[in-house]
Amino acid sequence: MKKRQLGFLLLLLIFALVVAACSSDDASTEENPNEGQNETGQEQEPSTEPKVLLLNNGREPTSLDPPIGFDAASYNLINNFMEGLTRLGADHTPEAGIAEDWDISEDGRVYTFYIRENANWSNGDPVTAHDFEFAWKRFIDPETASPAAFLANLIEGAEGFNSGEGTVDDVMVTALDDKTLEVTLTSPQSYFLNVITNPPFFPVHKETVEGNENWHAEASTIHSNGPFKLTQWDKDSQIIIEKNEHYWDTNQVKLDQVVWKMVNDSNTSYQMYTSGELHTSDVPADLSEQLFANGEVNVEDSSGTMFFRFNVTEEPFQNVNIRRAFSMAVDRQQIIDYVIKGQQRAATAFVSYGFTDAQGDDFREKGGDLISFNLEEAKQLLEQGMAEEGYTALPEITLSYNNTDINHRIAQALQEMLRQNLGVEVNLTSQEGAVFLAAQRALELQFSRSSFIPDFGDPINFLESFITGSSMNRTGWSHAEYDSLIAEAYQEADDARRFELLHRAESILFEESPIIPLYFYNTIYLQADDVKGIVRHPVGYLELKWADME
Repeated sequence: MKKRQLGFLLLLLIFALVVAACSSDDASTEENPNEGQNETGQEQEPSTEPKVLLLNNGREPTSLDPPIGFDAASYNLINNFMEGLTRLGADHTPEAGIAEDWDISEDGRVYTFYIRENANWSNGDPVTAHDFEFAWKRFIDPETASPAAFLANLIEGAEGFNSGEGTVDDVMVTALDDKTLEVTLTSPQSYFLNVITNPPFFPVHKETVEGNENWHAEASTIHSNGPFKLTQWDKDSQIIIEKNEHYWDTNQVKLDQVVWKMVNDSNTSYQMYTSGELHTSDVPADLSEQLFANGEVNVEDSSGTMFFRFNVTEEPFQNVNIRRAFSMAVDRQQIIDYVIKGQQRAATAFVSYGFTDAQGDDFREKGGDLISFNLEEAKQLLEQGMAEEGYTALPEITLSYNNTDINHRIAQALQEMLRQNLGVEVNLTSQEGAVFLAAQRALELQFSRSSFIPDFGDPINFLESFITGSSMNRTGWSHAEYDSLIAEAYQEADDARRFELLHRAESILFEESPIIPLYFYNTIYLQADDVKGIVRHPVGYLELKWADME
């Protein structure tokens, strides 16, 4: 089966957005006799000004090592200077990347990828199947400790090797020769070609990685194989990528350079946008109504969920009724309307909209609301939970968040809502992003802000986050039936049956409520009129391969 037979994958991604075209917006079909001439009638020289796009990354990337930097601040960058076997196209579906073609066995388990002869690293070395085998096994290696390792569990032998119960020889990823890679899956899964568009599955330059353990810390030692190459990295200030002349599809790349600033305040970002120091910006909450009214805001479908995690190993959140009381006491729509002001949809479950089942039904619409604002029931549940634990007053509660201005505003709103609705006093504390994430992973935070952006277009990617021991769980919550349902869904080839399993798992998640969902993401942004063709994948990362400037 060839890559052209991807019709079944289209069911996974319904977000077929219209991307701004790179051609002229002039609708006239009449020939202009003065085209190419200036006002004096002389021929105009083509512009030689370099096309430099100015973007804001928000903060320092966690890591530019593909298996480690498992967040948007890292992967938006990596996605543009690296490339995997497949890449999300402008229509958000997988297309040929470093692999120009592939075969799929009749049982759907064995994939054979054929790597392009003209696929090269930014230093001119050829990209080989051995680079991929080395990179994928390094990604899965427990010593690498990749937070994204669970994405590889559908590969035969990967989960056992990562858990320490198997060896690297059990991992069914094999370079048959320099340009042929064979991969065997545990079961036929329709989303595999989508999964491997993610940065953890990108190759690394084998010789460099083996010779320098800190290769990923400096621009000079990071070899690229994507549309751009990394040329400058000023820590906590900016990162610069430039067009990669060794990229196999370099003729498609219009930009000469992209400068990524690191500004974590939306008001500062907006001021830089208005002064021309940035070409795009987030929408500051204080100005959103005015900017929406003026028609300046771009709104695109997105996917993912903003939520809060309870640490169920710490009091008082070991009690399910107290957790549910907190969740039901949150008026999500009020926070969206008066704090965030970005026209998001309130999250009354965890899996967002936009994923269709075998019958074409939207997973979220079919699953319905699993939690909602209900003040009277919240008060009753809190009273019940406190009685079960013997509390006359709740232990001290601290809500932690990574320090951006919008996170601070949301935390303040939640603090006041819990005080007014439940009479609960909540302390607030903020930390720098990497410190915050490390503390959350170590279960050192009692109650904390979080977010989930799916890595591929299927509900299982949301729900596998909360299986026991998952690096994405970060709640201490564990539930045997939930784990069993997800494990069964991994092995189920029938999508209709698989979605039934996932609906049941999500119901358990909200019966237990280790999380408070707040809203589903959309993408709202400001963008300069002369910038075209940036692709913001609903499920995936920012794409600059087709971006241009007029």
